[in-house]
Amino acid sequence: MALNKKQKKQIEALKNKIQKDLQLLSAAKDQPDDPADVPRLEKKISDMQAEIEKIKNG
Repeated sequence: MALNKKQKKQIEALKNKIQKDLQLLSAAKDQPDDPADVPRLEKKISDMQAEIEKIKNG
């Protein structure tokens, strides 16, 4: 199934957010100021990846 422009834009925005959160996750792992940051960021990233799959699969 081909994606329309809106879906492509949503996926691109989610990918950008994932990239930013991956950088934050890396920093949080290097310097764990708040122990809750790592699991929170990991869950947020996995939720966004699931959202991308949901958009792709219709």
